[in-house]
Amino acid sequence: MQQVVIIGAGLIGAGLAYRLTQAGARVTVVEAQGAPATQASGHSFGWINASYYLTPAHHHLRVAGMAAHHRLSRDLDADLWDWQGCLWVEDGPTLDQTATDLSAFGYAFEDLSQAQIATMVPALAHPPPRALNFRQEGAVDPAALTRALLAKAQAAGATVMLNTPVLGLVQRGDAVCGLRLTTGEIAADQVIVAAGTEAAPLLAGLGFALPMLQRPGVILATQAVPPRLAPILALHGQELRQDSLGRLWLPVAAHHQADRAETLPANPQASVNAALQSLNALFQGPPILRADHWAAAFRPVPGDGLPALGPVTRGLWLAVLHSGVTLGPLVAETLAAEVLGARASPLLSPFRPARFWP
Repeated sequence: MQQVVIIGAGLIGAGLAYRLTQAGARVTVVEAQGAPATQASGHSFGWINASYYLTPAHHHLRVAGMAAHHRLSRDLDADLWDWQGCLWVEDGPTLDQTATDLSAFGYAFEDLSQAQIATMVPALAHPPPRALNFRQEGAVDPAALTRALLAKAQAAGATVMLNTPVLGLVQRGDAVCGLRLTTGEIAADQVIVAAGTEAAPLLAGLGFALPMLQRPGVILATQAVPPRLAPILALHGQELRQDSLGRLWLPVAAHHQADRAETLPANPQASVNAALQSLNALFQGPPILRADHWAAAFRPVPGDGLPALGPVTRGLWLAVLHSGVTLGPLVAETLAAEVLGARASPLLSPFRPARFWP
């Protein structure tokens, strides 16, 4: 029985722990924070989609990620997902190009008129002239999903160590065989680094330079309001969704998924207030939206923007990516199988970390 140690108790680490324990491995999850999903996983918009992508291979990976979410929802039998669809709104030429590109991939959508949009989202003050409707897209609360996965893994025998910073990786010859903790060493047959933005320093200790982009983000949730928005709305780069409790969620930065900002706003509260003002103007009626809470976190984005998934050296694996929400369940399935000796997944081949140190 393989002893696998996972660094990181976010959505990726939790998913790997779940799939590995299912397969019979002995699993230990080590997390520096005092609770799971306290970093990027706990401050994510939660959109599951393949309408946003960087390369054709990335699109195909995201489509497979969406299918993996459906498999996971059946496995967990939990009411965590909302497949409410997404309305994608851009200017005419950009929308036409998006439609052409996604048609070439066979990605299903409907091209809606202004009247159809107004019928679907009657609360909008000014329905746009056109939108692409992706019925297959949805959302999940990534923090709740992380907790559910860890609970399942623990019920199957996994150990979760919170408040446990990793000082370094233990290497013998060319193989990684454990971790160094403040309390001593912990042995492992395989180590998986799923530590998000903390992955690069860990790998640097072994001489592997993992380039990471600095991508901070602010996620805002409003107080609960009556139903206003059935589908997710991607409106001129501003994503917006309403959850089952009535709260509206939005990234404060426009073009959140493609956002290139490297620093947080100088005054995050002012940015939140401006986002609320824009949000109120989006809907009919008097301004009633108020912030429930907002939070900032750094998204784990490798240097070329694409996932870094797979072996680093003997006994050491890497799983660092954005968006972890769309891809998390697929990464858990495929990488867990590879760690336990299965054949390499063709889906992951374009995203191996070795591309950064040829």
